[in-house]
Amino acid sequence: MRQYERGVVFRLGQVRTVREPGLRFMIPLVDRMRKVSLRTVTMPIASQQIITRDNVSIGVAAVAYFRRVDPVKSIVEIENVQDAVSQIAQTTVRNVVGRSLLDQVLTDTETLNESIKQILDRITQQWGVYVLLVELKDIELPQSMQRAMAREAEAEREKRAKIIAAEGEALSAGRLAEAADVIAAHPIALQLRNLQVLSEIAVEHNSTIVFPAQFLTRARELSDFVAAERDRITPRALKTWHSTEQRKTTKAGTPWTQVTGSHPGS
Repeated sequence: MRQYERGVVFRLGQVRTVREPGLRFMIPLVDRMRKVSLRTVTMPIASQQIITRDNVSIGVAAVAYFRRVDPVKSIVEIENVQDAVSQIAQTTVRNVVGRSLLDQVLTDTETLNESIKQILDRITQQWGVYVLLVELKDIELPQSMQRAMAREAEAEREKRAKIIAAEGEALSAGRLAEAADVIAAHPIALQLRNLQVLSEIAVEHNSTIVFPAQFLTRARELSDFVAAERDRITPRALKTWHSTEQRKTTKAGTPWTQVTGSHPGS
């Protein structure tokens, strides 16, 4: 017997003993021995069409790992262990996946794998078999469902991109408002910023730059200067005009009160 094998000895049709690895002797024509491998068996579960709980038809393939732990039961209790495990595994996968939603099948496969393993292990214990692991390895979706899921994912990405862009615009607006307040309090800061921008643009030597250096500020200063001068000169000119008119009226003999009463600027 090899190290990974056990031998179930039948003496005149009855189970006599289980032989361990090594050199073992039997009685000719009386004892018969059947070897049982205790190594782990990898059994693929063929893909099958399953309708989920939300009425979506999908193809599911899986793989199961099991091994025999009781050589006597694996021979006496069932005729072919591997075929039995394969059939019950297909049925269990179909039942478990059919009771689940499509989103659960796609995202929560670990829970489904554990559920399938527990059901198989409970059934195969009476056959002397222990199920180590069951994994859903391939899920086939209809083309229409794949396109719908792709559109959903694209829409979700666009939504997140718009939200991130809006948050960036809000932060940028706040920073620009703070910068505007600083520049309003210190006008020379705008000139320094203009010089910095010019130094950054000057890296490209093959471009012509037209830069309006404080044109609007200079125009506003000129307008303020003209208005100030007009306000300063107007009272002086009006006083001079009044003096001239008073002298003319006095020479002509007309009372000043009449002149001032009729003059539009009085």
